[in-house]
Amino acid sequence: MSAVIFHNPDCGTSRNVLALLEATGHAPQVIPYLETGWTRPLLLTLLAAADLTPREALRVSRSPAEELGLTAEGASDDEILDAMLTHPILVNRPFVATARGVALCRPSEAVIPLLDAVPTERVLKEDGTILYDPALHDPAGTGGA
Repeated sequence: MSAVIFHNPDCGTSRNVLALLEATGHAPQVIPYLETGWTRPLLLTLLAAADLTPREALRVSRSPAEELGLTAEGASDDEILDAMLTHPILVNRPFVATARGVALCRPSEAVIPLLDAVPTERVLKEDGTILYDPALHDPAGTGGA
């Protein structure tokens, strides 16, 4: 499996998704998008592949979205997209891309359908709750072994 995660290391959900990707035995490509920023073509491609609008991918909590007027009903997708390019923190995270597709993986479990292999052992979230347990999941439903 080749996976790419657009990762924010300060985000628990992003760290949980990265841990699940790594638990499959593969080393995903990690893009620290807060450092690298976004390009319009990349962001548009990710949004289209995940079937999301810029508004649906907008991070509102702990971001300048409200201050910038992006939560207002009249804010257009182009305005939101332009702001995301200027302020990468406005993009909710993490986005994950694999051969199976692209998704905004919130909650963390949203990454499971993108996996071509599943972990063979239990994976816990940072708070200790179960993120993935092979005894509780149907591998056929995720395409796993």
